[in-house]
Amino acid sequence: MRFSYVSHLYCPKCSKNYSVDDKQNLCECGSPLLVSYDYKALKEEWTKEDLVHREADLWRYHELLPVKKEENIVSLGEGMTPLLTMSELGKEYGITNLLMKDEGLIPTGSFKARGSAVGVSKAKELGVEELAMPTNGNAGAAWSLYAARAGIKSHVVMPEDAPMITRQEVHVAGADLIVIDGLISDAGKLVKEAVDQYGWFDVSTLKEPYRIEGKKTMGLEIAEQLKWNLPDVILYPTGGGVGLIGIYKAFKELVELGWIEPEKLPRLVAVQAEGCAPIVKAFKEGKRDSEFWTDSTTAAFGINVPKALGDFLVLEAVYETNGCAVAVSDDTILTEQHHVAELEGAFICPEGAATFAAAKKLRIDGWIKEEESVICLNTGMGIKYPETVPMNVSVRSKTERL
Repeated sequence: MRFSYVSHLYCPKCSKNYSVDDKQNLCECGSPLLVSYDYKALKEEWTKEDLVHREADLWRYHELLPVKKEENIVSLGEGMTPLLTMSELGKEYGITNLLMKDEGLIPTGSFKARGSAVGVSKAKELGVEELAMPTNGNAGAAWSLYAARAGIKSHVVMPEDAPMITRQEVHVAGADLIVIDGLISDAGKLVKEAVDQYGWFDVSTLKEPYRIEGKKTMGLEIAEQLKWNLPDVILYPTGGGVGLIGIYKAFKELVELGWIEPEKLPRLVAVQAEGCAPIVKAFKEGKRDSEFWTDSTTAAFGINVPKALGDFLVLEAVYETNGCAVAVSDDTILTEQHHVAELEGAFICPEGAATFAAAKKLRIDGWIKEEESVICLNTGMGIKYPETVPMNVSVRSKTERL
């Protein structure tokens, strides 16, 4: 058996193919590239039983990942995060089987570790020496730390409003950190100019093909953790939407391998904040692409993306699974963040809280049925967003009685 059955890159818009042995960014038509595998050989040579005794990390699926040689793997132990039953919230929402995929327990404290682990590993395999990216925080932190482990120099541009802890993570990793007064879209313009000038490898969201492959392992894990019986609904906090695209890609590949039934794919829900909801607007209008969202703002900073490069792929995943896109207010997000911690003991990030707020809303609307199995994706740990939990606790004398 091969370590990886990766075949080639292809463009989902114009169908042009590219080699996985060369550094690639976008297709010449401007579309993101996706990774394809030798599914025929995989189906014949790889089985579910091969997974049984493997390490509990995302590299257990190495046959369906793009790194050809095991020695090029750059890992901090990422993957196989828990799938937790949220019974108290489920009772309150009226959802019998409510679960949470908790990505807060992954290295660097967010699901971004998955994309950076695979992306940096492939960059190492391709001989990349310097990479550059814009970030709203967690992605820059993850890519900086994994790049440091791989011996690759990173250049990261982030908005001034990004969570301070992520700025500190980038700095401590030894990356070249640039903080700007603007949005991630402004950061992206600066990165493009620098990439053109200095020849750094651009690892902006979907401008390299391999971040999706790391994110898709969330879908592979969900399928394996549920013994290859998928849930009815998966809610995902959507900014750039790479995780949603990846989960959908994972399920399609499992169908290709014959490991799951095609008619049983979950309905995928793209969750956004009301202050930045370009995917929701496009969905409501029945469009295949989104428009730039002006003056975007939200406390769930990780999903403050005014225009996603892969918006058409996000919308395809939603449409093809009979899913939907829904927006929730910041007040609702922050209220639910507190509520999840109080009822379930899980201090989740505001982006993750948005999925619970959306599940509650969709249950009230009847779009989610009581008996359905529902997974909310928490994409990071709450302690990375201390500003979302203001409190005023007075200091008492040590001699005072309780």
